[in-house]
Amino acid sequence: MSTPFELLTAHACYGGAQRFYKHDSREIGLPMKFSVYLPPKAVLGEKVPALLYLAGLTCTEETFMAKAGAQRLAAELGLALITCDTSPRDANVPGQADAWDFGVGAGFYLNAQQAPWEQNWRMESYIIDELLPMLGRYLPIDMQRLGIFGHSMGGHGALTLALRHPGIFKSVSAFAPIANPSSCAWGQKAFTGYLGSNEAVWAQHDATRLMESQGKAPYPAGILIDQGMADKFLHEKQLLPEAFEAACAKVGQPLVLRQQAGYDHGYYFIQTFMDDHLRHHAQQLGQ
Repeated sequence: MSTPFELLTAHACYGGAQRFYKHDSREIGLPMKFSVYLPPKAVLGEKVPALLYLAGLTCTEETFMAKAGAQRLAAELGLALITCDTSPRDANVPGQADAWDFGVGAGFYLNAQQAPWEQNWRMESYIIDELLPMLGRYLPIDMQRLGIFGHSMGGHGALTLALRHPGIFKSVSAFAPIANPSSCAWGQKAFTGYLGSNEAVWAQHDATRLMESQGKAPYPAGILIDQGMADKFLHEKQLLPEAFEAACAKVGQPLVLRQQAGYDHGYYFIQTFMDDHLRHHAQQLGQ
């Protein structure tokens, strides 16, 4: 079967296959890259549940697959892993920073509504309306058993997309997420640049505000968040997990917020607790 995406590289990994792809994105209007790890069962053609991982600032579709150490246990549990690039590339938008500063180039996993970003910065629609349906059609992935997790900016994306699209995602977790962007400098800069000054619009993409608006617990089996206590961004009040914790308590959403002493914001932290997150999702996805 011909596919609308091009295989760039493939690597044998724990009996499965680590693959990197490229395609022309309808939603972004530019080429986009993504990567998929298929466990041994999927390589043999069996449909398997999958986890979508959203990475943080400066990352690409390769970062998680190379640094997180997730494939070993994913192979054992029979989970596919999916991740995409974090932001549009080569859009030639005036003012886009080479450093992908928040609000000036970072994808933030939403659809921008303000010029000059609105044409290409459509990461929510890209993931929900294009990437996931495409993979469900062409790869051995059971889209009825799909979980989402992420780190930092991607943790923000995981929480907000899970709350905005609960029919798609059956489980959710995060590492050091930007949990209340309306109340931190990173989020305020990004939201102003992409969404304008109306804070009611911001609330539609703020995990804490979205949780506060729930009539009942959206994920009754529980949400898992790990936060390193040596994370400088935590101490700079950019992450605000306590606000999300309070919102969960308000609506009766079970939350395990683990405060990990000595751990910072990077991938050594993520590697350390990755197995716990994979098992969290596998249990909720019926593996």
